[in-house]
Amino acid sequence: MKNFLKSFCVSTLLLAMAATPVLAEEAEVTADAFTSASVSSSYANYALTGDELMDAINSTAGFYSVSTTNPDGSANAAVFIYGCQKLNDTYYIQAGLAPNQSHENINRTGEAVAMYAKTPDEQPFAMSGARMRLSLVTDETVIQELNKSGREGAMYLEVVDVLPLG
Repeated sequence: MKNFLKSFCVSTLLLAMAATPVLAEEAEVTADAFTSASVSSSYANYALTGDELMDAINSTAGFYSVSTTNPDGSANAAVFIYGCQKLNDTYYIQAGLAPNQSHENINRTGEAVAMYAKTPDEQPFAMSGARMRLSLVTDETVIQELNKSGREGAMYLEVVDVLPLG
């Protein structure tokens, strides 16, 4: 039953994220899926932010997804575990992506939306976590500072905005 609930939560979140375009490529779009997906924050009391969010992400326990926009404008939702680091009071997502569509989309647009949902403790579904708007880091000085371990192929994205799950 527990595995069914986890699978159901992940599937539901991915379907919700894939139902609308994630990020518009044109600058003159008035609404986007990140800020307009929910007109109210039903889970605001369970939102994770700052160091609490970073620690939860780095626990590798929970549900992870990243959404990007394909060249044809369609949504691309991927499930992979990413890490989080803090540098000079700014949070960064570290992804070790193989050459795939998500990697290509992030390099092309410089943007992504990530979702992290903490594994439910007492409630029957994931409510605690965050949606994060991400921007690709291209400053080599920042990348070198973040990649002290020298992980080859690491991609870094700055967390530019954080909202509750829903």
